[in-house]
Amino acid sequence: MIDYFRSAFINLGRKRMRTALTILGIAIGVSSVVLIANISQCGTDVLSHELESLGMSGLTISAASNTQETELNANDLNMVRKSENVQQAAPIIVQSSVISACKTSSKALVWGIDTKASEIISINLLYGRMFNQQDINTNAAVCLVDESFSKSAYMRNNIIGKKVSILYGGVQEEFTVVGIIKTGSGLLQNIIGSYVPTFVYVPYTTVQNATGRENFDQIAVKVKQGSNVDAIGKNILKNLNRLNGTVDGFVSNNLAKQKDSLTSMMGVITLILSAVGAISLLVASLSIMTVMLVSVNERTREIGIKKAIGAKRSAIMLEFLFEAILISLIGCALGILTGYLISWAGASYFGFALSIRTDIMLLSVGFSILTGTVFGVYPAYKASELKPVDALRQE
Repeated sequence: MIDYFRSAFINLGRKRMRTALTILGIAIGVSSVVLIANISQCGTDVLSHELESLGMSGLTISAASNTQETELNANDLNMVRKSENVQQAAPIIVQSSVISACKTSSKALVWGIDTKASEIISINLLYGRMFNQQDINTNAAVCLVDESFSKSAYMRNNIIGKKVSILYGGVQEEFTVVGIIKTGSGLLQNIIGSYVPTFVYVPYTTVQNATGRENFDQIAVKVKQGSNVDAIGKNILKNLNRLNGTVDGFVSNNLAKQKDSLTSMMGVITLILSAVGAISLLVASLSIMTVMLVSVNERTREIGIKKAIGAKRSAIMLEFLFEAILISLIGCALGILTGYLISWAGASYFGFALSIRTDIMLLSVGFSILTGTVFGVYPAYKASELKPVDALRQE
């Protein structure tokens, strides 16, 4: 077998440009499959992380949008907290606003939360503290801002104790920064930058006091480990409707299921794009047949001489078949190397963690070698079938 590979190296070296172009076609096909797989896996991992950081791993309760009579209040919150298999529940009020400091302003989503929210919506505190019960009871003008706003406004990460202004109903109110949180939308921030609003957290009672409202937009729920989230959601809705005397007045969203749906969609997209990449790899493998057929025609006299001195048909066939396999192997190696280098460079630029898809790598290598072998069989067979007399007559 080593002799066959050595002979294949020598024969392919005779026409270096033609061999290089064929290998390049295989390499491009393999690298495209690797790139597609890595981009998709990276996107799936980052999307999952982002959704987790935004709190999409639990259950939310909100008033039904098709009715004006129902709204969530303190009584509803207490009932949800006492529901079976509910570990924690927290009120959430979301307001679109503008935050400014040091002549820097940014669109913001102001989240009104309580002291328990960090157990549910994954707030990653970098500096300072979370809200305490006194902040909630006194409607304190304190806030948590994300790291990206700290950098843009004060050119540093830690701005504990600094003042920021938040727009409420056309009126600017001043807040003291008591905590810095890690920017939750790292993916979106890197890709579309300023279009992503700054996240600001304030005590929900402060939002209620400023806007004159007593209700909540949502109640975020954390269920006990191993519980059936959908069943708990249905039970909470039934109790809320009974408490408020309504029918279908509230809705629940299983955010973990929505996250799984999004990641499944990414998997389907990966499959489709990988199929497109496989087609390009198949087309590239067709060039192997063309090159080998040309090689057979050019080496007809050589084949005739070998058969005249006793070379077997199997030996001639294996010689050409190994050349086709060698082209596929070299193309695969270059394609994988190129694909991962480009993937690593892209992931490093956007600050993502690169996951190596060994399954896709092995699949692309196997598919390339298989197609290279299949398309190399006919030229090898044609070479082995040449008669010595006819081959030696060839000019």
